Amino acid sequence: MAGDRSLRLARRAAVARAAHAQQGLLTTSQLRSLGITRDQRRAELVGQRWRSAGPHVLLVGPPGADERAGWWQAVLGCSPRGAAAGPRTAALGGLTALLAGGLSGVDGDGLIHVAAPKSSRPLTASRGVRIHETRRWRDEDVVAVPVPRVRVPMAAVQAALWARTDREAALLLVTPVQQRLTTVADLAAAVDTVRRDRRRALMRAIVGELADGVRSLNELDFAALCRSRGLPEPSRQVVVRTASGRAYLDVRWDRERVTVEVDGIGHLRVDRWLDDSVRHNEIAVTGEIVLRVPSLGLRIEPDRHFAAIERALRRRGWRGP
Repeated sequence: MAGDRSLRLARRAAVARAAHAQQGLLTTSQLRSLGITRDQRRAELVGQRWRSAGPHVLLVGPPGADERAGWWQAVLGCSPRGAAAGPRTAALGGLTALLAGGLSGVDGDGLIHVAAPKSSRPLTASRGVRIHETRRWRDEDVVAVPVPRVRVPMAAVQAALWARTDREAALLLVTPVQQRLTTVADLAAAVDTVRRDRRRALMRAIVGELADGVRSLNELDFAALCRSRGLPEPSRQVVVRTASGRAYLDVRWDRERVTVEVDGIGHLRVDRWLDDSVRHNEIAVTGEIVLRVPSLGLRIEPDRHFAAIERALRRRGWRGP
């Protein structure tokens, strides 16, 4: 009898240790691997020491008090029946994985996103959980801390692909780099795994902007966009003199004295932003209308930005095509 009691206590201690790492949650297959039989599991449930937290998930320890408890429940609950939790079954993906990886300042969409390998037949998600079966699943893209989750570079790509709008997709690619949760090189490698998707071109362009190498939307592209909207073609790379010396303007309508500066993502750096503001003011005090347009804005919402450019040209006397 003493031996049976010692064995029972040892099993309970093992269960407690395993559950502690998962916010008090274990799957039935995990319990089975710890030596807990179906009858023993039923006895704990009848005695109300454990309680059900999903089709094959049990709360066997003190519940977590933060969002990680919900994350664990989502990942464990979506894992194929009979599978132990781990990187080969399911993991937080997309925006939820970014938040678990440290992303801040971005509001969630109210859902917990879980990624699973294509055709792995994950269980039906519970309320508030969305499962995404993906062909881009690679075990090396998954880490276990603090919850099984996709690494930041691939999570950013997933978030952009699953985003509701192009604006949201751009934000979810740019912000992890700005917050130094990943590098441009790692993000570019993750974007390269996307072979067919309507946002592929946009995502590659954003990576180019982040790399700050060649311009993905240069002055020639801008001139073509002007022509397609019936606007006069501007001069490009115009040199003007300011109080600080010479300045190069991206595009300028000389007769109307309207200038547009096309800002890449690199212009968001504090040092460049300060330099740009000084140059902008020095040009503006001469009577020039100076509009600053983000290159991402031209890609995502060109109509709104070109409407402002057209109003500026008309204010300076342009009568239209």
